Amino acid sequence: MDPTNRRDWIKRAGGAAVGAAVGVSALTQMAGPAEALAVSPPLRRARIKQSVSRWCYSRFSLAELCQRAAHIGLLGVDLLQQDDWDFVKDAGLTCTMGYAAERRDFLTNGFTNRASHPMLIKELEAALPVAKAKGVPNLIAMFGNRAGRSDAEAIAAAVDGLKQVAPIAEATGVNVCVELLNSKVDHKDYHGDRTPFGVEVMKAVGSPRIKLLYDIYHMQIMEGDVIRTITQYKDYIGHYHTAGVPGRHELDNEQEVNWPAVMQAIVATGFTGYVAHEFIPKRDPWLSLADAYSICNVG
Repeated sequence: MDPTNRRDWIKRAGGAAVGAAVGVSALTQMAGPAEALAVSPPLRRARIKQSVSRWCYSRFSLAELCQRAAHIGLLGVDLLQQDDWDFVKDAGLTCTMGYAAERRDFLTNGFTNRASHPMLIKELEAALPVAKAKGVPNLIAMFGNRAGRSDAEAIAAAVDGLKQVAPIAEATGVNVCVELLNSKVDHKDYHGDRTPFGVEVMKAVGSPRIKLLYDIYHMQIMEGDVIRTITQYKDYIGHYHTAGVPGRHELDNEQEVNWPAVMQAIVATGFTGYVAHEFIPKRDPWLSLADAYSICNVG
C-alpha cells in the first residue's frame, strides 16, 4: 500500500465512483471490443484466485478496469468502497476486499487504539451484513499506529476490540482481515508490521472469521522469509496482496521476490481465498496486469 496514493484514493473514493454512473452494458463500449485489447484471454484458470486493487488503477474508470480484468482472467476487484460493490457484482466480478467505512485516518487509527473501538466496531457491524448480501467475502481492518503504545498494550487492545467484532463476522460468514504493513519504508509507526505480532492477536481472538491480510510486499521489506512464514502461519491468513520489491511496481525481473515459488507455496497451504495485485504499474498497465496474472497462474 503506497503511503500517499492509496490514502489519497481513500479520500477521493466516495466522490469519484464512476461505477454508479455507468451501466454494465457500457463495459465493452468503454474498453473497446475484445480483439482490440492489449492482451489475450487466459488459456486456463489459475489455481490462485486473483484480483486487482482499485486504487492502483484509479486513473481508469471502474467500468474499464472490470472489463480488462475479466478479459485477462482475474475474478475480482480489491479495496472498494461500498458504493462500488454493486457495480462490480453486476459486471460479473467479485469485490474481493471491501472497506467498512471511508475515513481519512483509516490506515493509522485501528484496533490497537482502545479509544477508537466504539467507532471501529460500529463501522464493521453495519458493513458486515451488507457485505454478505452483496457477495463481498472480506472487509479490511487495520492495527493502526503505535503512538507510544507497547506491544503488550497494543496486542491486548486489538484482541479486545476484534473479539467484539468476531460474533457478527461469524454470523455473516464474512472475514475481517487486519492488514500487516511495513513501518520501514511506507508506513512509519504502524504497529502491525511483523507477522508474529499479528499472529499473536489472531490466536488470542480465536475466530475463523478474523484473519490477517498478509501483504507480501510489506512483509518482504520487514521480514523476508516469505514462504516459510506463510507456511507456518497459514491458518491465520485470509487474504494476500502482491507488489514488486523494491518500488511497489510490476512483478518482474527488476525486483527480488520469486513469485511463482511463493504462489506454489500458497497453493500448498490449501488456501482458497484471493490474491490481489496491489502494484503501481510503470509500463503498459494492462500488459503489466496480464503479466502478473500469468506469473501467478501456477499449475
